[in-house]
Amino acid sequence: MGETSKSTLTSSEIEEVGSLLEDLVRLRDTVIKEAAAHKNLLDDIDPVYVAGARNLLHYLSLRQHDIRPLQQRLASLGLSSLGRAESCVLATLNAIIRVLAATLGQQSPVGDEGDGTASAIEDGSRLLTDHAGQLLGTVQNERNVRIMVTMPTEAARNPDLIHQLLAKGMNCMRINCAHDSPETWQAMISNLRIAEQDHGRNCRVFMDLGGPKIRTGDIEPGAKVVHVRPRKDDYGITVIPARVWLTSSENPSTAPEGCAAEFQVSESFLKCLSHCDEIALTDARKKSRKWTVVDASESGCCVESIKACYVRPGTKLHLKNGVRSQRLHAEIQDFPPQAGVLRLKRDDILLVTSDPVQGHCEERDSAGNLVKPATISCTLPRIVSQVRPGETIWFDDGKIGGVIEKTEPDRFRVRIHHARPEGSKLRSGKGINLPDSQLEVDALTEEDLGNLPFIAEHADAVEMSFANSVADVRLLQGQLKNLGAEKLAIVLKVETRKGFEHLPEMLLSAMQWPCCGVMIARGDLAVECGYERLAELQEEILSVCEAAHVPVIWATQVLENLAQKGAPSRAEISDAVMGHRAECVMLNKGPHIIEAVEALDNIFKRMQSHQRKRRPMLRELKLAHLTT
Repeated sequence: MGETSKSTLTSSEIEEVGSLLEDLVRLRDTVIKEAAAHKNLLDDIDPVYVAGARNLLHYLSLRQHDIRPLQQRLASLGLSSLGRAESCVLATLNAIIRVLAATLGQQSPVGDEGDGTASAIEDGSRLLTDHAGQLLGTVQNERNVRIMVTMPTEAARNPDLIHQLLAKGMNCMRINCAHDSPETWQAMISNLRIAEQDHGRNCRVFMDLGGPKIRTGDIEPGAKVVHVRPRKDDYGITVIPARVWLTSSENPSTAPEGCAAEFQVSESFLKCLSHCDEIALTDARKKSRKWTVVDASESGCCVESIKACYVRPGTKLHLKNGVRSQRLHAEIQDFPPQAGVLRLKRDDILLVTSDPVQGHCEERDSAGNLVKPATISCTLPRIVSQVRPGETIWFDDGKIGGVIEKTEPDRFRVRIHHARPEGSKLRSGKGINLPDSQLEVDALTEEDLGNLPFIAEHADAVEMSFANSVADVRLLQGQLKNLGAEKLAIVLKVETRKGFEHLPEMLLSAMQWPCCGVMIARGDLAVECGYERLAELQEEILSVCEAAHVPVIWATQVLENLAQKGAPSRAEISDAVMGHRAECVMLNKGPHIIEAVEALDNIFKRMQSHQRKRRPMLRELKLAHLTT
């Protein structure tokens, strides 16, 4: 059969196939040799991951070479390229070499063993599927990709929310330990366990360590004033009045959904209010305004304003109700000031200080000269002395960016180069990213260490934020061993440039643990590496993890508009489809999270027959047949 195949080839084709065969054998030998040089890295790998760790070494060796010309030559002969060999590098090379040798009527110059371990192309996919099941739990028959949902605080007091999420397809519950408290987390998990029994389904619990996230410090508070604004059309005509909730200062209640503001007044005044009553007031600008009562109940009163007004404490309210109007009045009680904010424009100066002072806006003299630059502190003061001039800095998920111009022991000066033309607002508690800086910070904060005992007792997996090095991974593993929590799975969150660059060695360290995974935390990762590189980095992380047979969680801003506003954008639907190549996709919390889970479940079920990882399945097209 081999001779027949060879006889059908032209002399130039025989020459090309022979050349290809030599190049592939040479590449295979190089891959085996280079991987063997790092064989010591396999010594402590957990038995579950030995095959994946070995394949990862082969893949890393393969990717040290530019194989694009080789792939094109293979494709021109109608042969499988190496572009989908992640999970089974050596087996794929062996298979192609055998085909080329058979085409020439020759015996294959290589066997299946290679480095002493027999494997098949199907083994890689099977092992990845097994490891995904171990980490993320079993999946429904209609889709392979799991859905993870971050819990809002409401999930602790509203069991029905978790029931609905589970019914719509949630496979994994994520609890962010940067928010709420152990009591709240416990209530969430208890509600989940009841929902599992009711629905006959299992759902894994993942708990996320906050990690050494650098954030902006406090800012001087703003004015004590609330701007109540109705919605207007293009002609300035009010189309939706602004709703305001008035509640008792003696027994305050939470405003219902849809209210733009809430104020406390005396209970005696509230008891006199009825539907359609009118309340007169003079706002902070000395503008006369009128509010109309649209709903009154024992807990409070809802009023509407068709005009904008600025309300501050002490504003007097007068009930316009016939003869009693002179006697029925009240004052808006005291309320907190607006949150402080710095407005930064391009070319502005911002001082970042290690001192725990309240941030403040810049000050200028009457001639417009800068007297005092805007200043803000940060939540990890020790990093202030670790940055260097020329390094970039980003605030608030990349909304504001600058370059460090000058450093001092207790502060550094930033020149803003990225902001909106009209200026961007920077508030307290916003993230700070320093992608160029070599920071020495503890991978686990004191808060993380305090949360680990609870996590070890109640969770199925712990997510390590800002995993940057092998030392970070080993630190977490050591803490879990001290707690006797070796059965707790670990997930490395890749969200920094350093974490991305060190991913292979961190993976090999994580694979010394019985169960592990990786999360692509795309928010900080995009800020650290640049939004234009995010798609490229996603591809590389997915490929490296598939080579290691380690499952991936695709996270951050998936169906964000749908979860928050109830309507998805076209771009985020396409993004969610791309997430199908991971083993799990994470949704963040939002008012419309139920609809988001349902939509994602539907997307994955539809994609199931179209694509598996990066491999098109080529299902029959659902198009009209051509007519003659």
